[in-house]
Amino acid sequence: MGLALAEAALAPGHGDVPIGAVILDEHGTVIAQGHNERELTGDPTAHAEVLALRRAAERVGHWRLSGCTLVVTLEPCTMCAGALVLSRVDRLVMGAFDPKAGAVASLFDVVRDPRLNHRVEVVTGVLAQECSLPLLEFFAGHRQ
Repeated sequence: MGLALAEAALAPGHGDVPIGAVILDEHGTVIAQGHNERELTGDPTAHAEVLALRRAAERVGHWRLSGCTLVVTLEPCTMCAGALVLSRVDRLVMGAFDPKAGAVASLFDVVRDPRLNHRVEVVTGVLAQECSLPLLEFFAGHRQ
């Protein structure tokens, strides 16, 4: 989670929400990382998780990321949770919950929905306070 937090810290430099993601292979080796780049790129899908998934797939040479773990500072939204299922990621480790848009526990549980063809193991609350702080500071600065 420390690497995901370091990645998240890069996002405000270009006006993006500080969310970071890291993908580990089945051996625990980091194979990809990303932070939000929506403002930077003008791409509404440039969430930290999606960028990390794209980079991991490119690195391993195929879209199936079986055996991989995605570590992210904030609970994934519906788009990102769907991408986790579709990429066959085995495990999600997340920091802070997102009561307004979270699709893993807060509003929905996309990644463990038995109606879908793949389910993701979920570990929640890892360094939750440390993951919440950059978000709180970012939005406090935008409200002023």
